[in-house]
Amino acid sequence: MPKFELNEIDRKILDSLQRDGRMTNQNLSEEIGLSPSPCLRRVRSLEDNGVISGYVAIVNPDAVGLQVTAFIRIRLDQQDDSHLASFETAVASLPEVMECYLMTGESDYQLRVLVGSLVEFEDFLRHKLTRIKGVSQVTTSFALRPIVYRTALPVMAKR
Repeated sequence: MPKFELNEIDRKILDSLQRDGRMTNQNLSEEIGLSPSPCLRRVRSLEDNGVISGYVAIVNPDAVGLQVTAFIRIRLDQQDDSHLASFETAVASLPEVMECYLMTGESDYQLRVLVGSLVEFEDFLRHKLTRIKGVSQVTTSFALRPIVYRTALPVMAKR
């Protein structure tokens, strides 16, 4: 159950802002059919309640020389709380790691890593990732090309 109950107007606001986070309040209010003052109050409420956690620019990885996407599955030698916490702290400090998930199944973690080349990936693997205490197995798959990549959550989807 969500912490904050969204109504239809909230969903429209979220949908619009996910498409254009730089949209003015005036344009947002016109797009969703609400006057500017109540629209701004709704946006502030969504921010204050943690539904909107921030605003970012989405950068094209190719444009900044990050052409290699690797999905890495990690197995630790021990899965107790202290080893999990230690790994999570270490991996969170690596700027190449775009996402890290604690998993069920054969691996303990799955990472999405962005680097500029296979040489950079080898350096990341040999000098950073495998040097984290407790890492016992690393399995990597490389993305050939993205098919679907979304940053917007499906807030307008029927539930």
